[in-house]
Amino acid sequence: METKKTMTQKETAVRLWNYLKPHSFFVILSLVMAAVTVAGTLYLPILMGDAIDCIIGKGQVDFAAIRRILLFGVAAAIVTGVAQWIMNICNNRITFHVTRDIRNRAIEKIEILPLKYVDGHSYGDVVSRVIADVDQFADGLLMGFTQFFTGVITILGTLGFMFSIHPWIALLVVCLTPISLFVARFIASHTYSMFRLQSETRGQETALVEEMVEGQKVVKAFAYENTAQERFDEINGRLQDCSLQATFYSSLTNPCTRFVNSLVYASVALSGALTALSGGLSVGQLTVLLSYANQYTKPFNEISGVVTELQNAFACAARIFELIDETPQTPDPEDAEILSDVEGNVTLSHVKFSYQPGKKLIEDFNLQVSQGQRVAIVGPTGCGKTTIINLLMRFYDVNDGSIQVDGTDIRHITRKSLRSSYGMVLQDTWLKTGTVRENITLGNEGYTDEQIIQAAKEAHSYSFIKKMPKGLDTWITEDGAGMSQGQKQLLCITRVMLHVPAMLILDEATSSIDTRTEQKIQNAFAKLMEGRTSFIVAHRLSTIQNADIILVMKDGRIIEQGNHEDLLARNGFYAQLYNSQFASV
Repeated sequence: METKKTMTQKETAVRLWNYLKPHSFFVILSLVMAAVTVAGTLYLPILMGDAIDCIIGKGQVDFAAIRRILLFGVAAAIVTGVAQWIMNICNNRITFHVTRDIRNRAIEKIEILPLKYVDGHSYGDVVSRVIADVDQFADGLLMGFTQFFTGVITILGTLGFMFSIHPWIALLVVCLTPISLFVARFIASHTYSMFRLQSETRGQETALVEEMVEGQKVVKAFAYENTAQERFDEINGRLQDCSLQATFYSSLTNPCTRFVNSLVYASVALSGALTALSGGLSVGQLTVLLSYANQYTKPFNEISGVVTELQNAFACAARIFELIDETPQTPDPEDAEILSDVEGNVTLSHVKFSYQPGKKLIEDFNLQVSQGQRVAIVGPTGCGKTTIINLLMRFYDVNDGSIQVDGTDIRHITRKSLRSSYGMVLQDTWLKTGTVRENITLGNEGYTDEQIIQAAKEAHSYSFIKKMPKGLDTWITEDGAGMSQGQKQLLCITRVMLHVPAMLILDEATSSIDTRTEQKIQNAFAKLMEGRTSFIVAHRLSTIQNADIILVMKDGRIIEQGNHEDLLARNGFYAQLYNSQFASV
């Protein structure tokens, strides 16, 4: 199996910037508003220092100047508040538009991924990437815009004001700053891999939970609860360990930077006090410097927390970008034909196919099916029956050879038109959350209620649909709660009865239906199959006795071919299968 390269932080940041480009106006506006917010915040200490200097001593207070300073202070506070409000609006817009775009790209990619990707990855892990990882990424990105940029501008602005007041004290602050930066960078560089491991383990846990919830009946029927609990505890324990490690090491950043920041503040206080005693600073200027020293150190604490969140966000973003970067299915050629007026002549010539390289499944498969013929495919489990269906529908492409419909290789036909030409009923039912009508029409609004009801009657599903609270407008969930497996399968059969496709594929289509109803549906199918090429996969041989061609498969090859009577007369493998089902005990 090919090992995919893990995306680095730098590569993730570049990809993220590509998503930010369309919102560059709001990014620039956010930065401008952050600068205005910082400028207003840093201007207030200067006003406070000026006000202190206006209070020289008892009876020597310049009330007019103080009043003027207070008016400037109120104006600065209002401007700062409005700028911060606009900045937050921009940051929220950027964050949630970017996460929307990423989720859209992820869903678009999932829809065009080859089926082998879906078969080879747990659904829970894919869901975790699209939902949980993107949410974590959004939180980190919002924090980055809200606090990171503001913090950086605050640091630069504070240094600028401090240099304007007393360059030597400002230089002392600059000399002590690299210690804080070194500590933050050292810890941040070592937490990225921990947060990535945390995200991957969380995806495994989500996959297990979804698997256990979806198969709850099977879990209980086979008393699998204790084993499931042990598996969950093992994964949850690993998640606990990697989460604790990531959180512990990342949490070291804040106290370490706080220590350095306290050192900076003490240095400014001591050097500033000595300078003020010698007359180099006024009391108001010393107050401003102490206020700036405090404001200068705060962003380091905030940035250290932001860096921790950004490590988590980058780790989550890397996982979702890896999904987006997965190789899609081979696109339809530009000159691909749109299948129309389908006759139903299907030819398989020297087809070879295997799911895994080196593990042979179908070798040199040949078949000629004429319009209107009913082809039944039988054989033991794993012989390749469902694989043939996957190849006919082009869920997988053949490794060698070709499959043709009406003389055209299906690789030169658009997938949409090819699949629209087939009506397919599988053993596994599929319903979506919505009304019964929507589940039958699959969103196609071109059918009238009369057509839907007629199809339901032919599929023998109308008898239970009309007993539902709102009939066709009854709301059902994806798991079909309150419906039996047979009823769910009848709804799937109703779809085919309604759409009347050019060709049919029935893969154990009546496996969950009682014998009496099955006989009625078989009669309806027989009527539907008249003049239509049909492929029938069945384990119960009683359902395919009227097929024009019966293909007996074993180990990916056709070992026998003919109608029911011919195959019984040969007394071969088919006869053994048939007799094993109907021989008297």
